[in-house]
Amino acid sequence: MKKICLLGASGSIGKQSIDVINKYPNLFELVAVSVNTSIEYLEYLVNSFKSIKYVCIGNKELYQDFKDKHLDLVCFYGDEGLNQIATIDETNYVINALVGFKGLIPTILAIRKHKDIGLANKETLVACGHIINKEIKENKVNLYPIDSEHSAIFQCLKGERKNNLEKIILTASGGSFRDKTREELTTVNLEEALNHPNWKMGQKITIDSATMVNKGLEIIEAHWLFDVPYEKIDVVIHKESIIHSMVQFKDGAIKAQLGSPDMRVPILYALSYPNRLKLDSERLDFSMISSLNFKKVDFKRYPAVRLAYEAGKQGGSMPAVFNAANEVAVDAFINKKIKFLSIELIIEKTINAHTIIMDPSLEEVLEADKWARQYANLLINRKEID
Repeated sequence: MKKICLLGASGSIGKQSIDVINKYPNLFELVAVSVNTSIEYLEYLVNSFKSIKYVCIGNKELYQDFKDKHLDLVCFYGDEGLNQIATIDETNYVINALVGFKGLIPTILAIRKHKDIGLANKETLVACGHIINKEIKENKVNLYPIDSEHSAIFQCLKGERKNNLEKIILTASGGSFRDKTREELTTVNLEEALNHPNWKMGQKITIDSATMVNKGLEIIEAHWLFDVPYEKIDVVIHKESIIHSMVQFKDGAIKAQLGSPDMRVPILYALSYPNRLKLDSERLDFSMISSLNFKKVDFKRYPAVRLAYEAGKQGGSMPAVFNAANEVAVDAFINKKIKFLSIELIIEKTINAHTIIMDPSLEEVLEADKWARQYANLLINRKEID
């Protein structure tokens, strides 16, 4: 029985995780959940899953009201609450479906409490991959990728010897603006950016997909997950999102993981590994597929991918700075303070201004993240990116 703490229960990955957990009550027990402000959904969860004993709420006022109404539950609040709920003794598995850098510390603390991790929070490995891998080894726990691309690679590598691997090939949908030129991107708006052609995701990740920052984060994440140098990680645009990623071996053979776009598949695989459980997902019908298209990523069209490769190869604190600058820029775009193309410019200016710390401690990663956010906000406030 996996006794689960689900961080980010009200987001897209969180809700699909709930659906998966609900299908196998004899295997999975939901003990703890966190939400930010989605109190109605939290009410639904605690009424539907009597196994829930612990909750964490991001908003202080909502937390206090909920706590007063639910004296039978242990309630936590804010970022410190995430740290507390991720480390309770009653759970043995943490699904991290949080968005952004805030997912880092709860992951590290959960690992130190010897809990297995189902990771959908890219930023954890992007900012702190060297520390996460060390903690996993020292505490003898497992980390299972939930991102569709990394789950695909994880599945393709099963049963293979690492020395036979030639390269990893990440696929990318190209996002909301994949058919637009750079010139056309100068006038796009938030509503257009959030209209993803293949996946239903939250605001931040959908915008990251449109800029292809999301793929940049996945490149860095793949480096740490699979211990592969950046020179052996490729990206191709695959607009159908049917092939979720591939691996190529030294004899030229390629293995790919295919399926309909459904995040419940990698979620269930991360929870049930090494077994496979039945899921009522849409089956892929090859007779209905007329073609599969692939296109090389043009760094001039998608400079965020180039910046991610550069940040990853420089290493140290630079990936954390790349991520922090992007989080600030995306938030500014969502709040209509900057234009879409300014996101990339903020990232580039911020990483160019950063002095790298090699092999940073956790405290130095946190400090680099703080510095990058301050610098990116300074660029926005001074209107230096239009």
